Amino acid sequence: MSQDLISLFSASFVTFFVLVDALGVAPVFASMTAPGGPAYSRKMAIKSVFVATIIVFAFAFGGSWLLEKMHISIDAFRAAGGLLLFLIALDMVFEKRTERREHRAEAHMAEHEDLDDISVFPLGIPMLAGPGTIATAMLYMSNSDSIAQQGVVLAAFALNMLVCLVMFLLAGPLVRMMGDSVAGGLTRILGVILAALSVQLLIDGIKGAFNLV
Repeated sequence: MSQDLISLFSASFVTFFVLVDALGVAPVFASMTAPGGPAYSRKMAIKSVFVATIIVFAFAFGGSWLLEKMHISIDAFRAAGGLLLFLIALDMVFEKRTERREHRAEAHMAEHEDLDDISVFPLGIPMLAGPGTIATAMLYMSNSDSIAQQGVVLAAFALNMLVCLVMFLLAGPLVRMMGDSVAGGLTRILGVILAALSVQLLIDGIKGAFNLV
């Protein structure tokens, strides 16, 4: 691998690592999947990483064309993602998800059949494959002059997804070891943080759309 490709891989990996923020998303993932047990957490971890990878890869190759044809700006995409994340944050703060699942604890199999599939939304998108990550993938791919450079960019993102998967699988058991009281308190705290992040996404989208400083 040439020095240019190594530099491109390093730059794109660090950029994706900051944007995906696996360290910040892992505790949120653990709190959201805790009511479902270890099997549910593992399933959501694998599916969410897979979904995010497919989404980013798809947008990397055809995202610019799709958004242009639909007359959707990346700022509008960012604002919509922030609004949807805010609704999820409200659920976490007021523990609505826990209340909905209290009635499902009688039968183990029934519980797992009825649990919400959160691998696509909000985990896959916009938590892992957020507007910033998608826009960055589109930018790197458009600036790549060869197939080798495009492959390096995609490999850098794929490695970030592998890091996310490992952190997701480790985060769940750690949260379960804390107990229900600590986990419940952590869920509310992370919900407040997620609400702040979602509002920031919304603000950034509005500022970008209206060219506000």
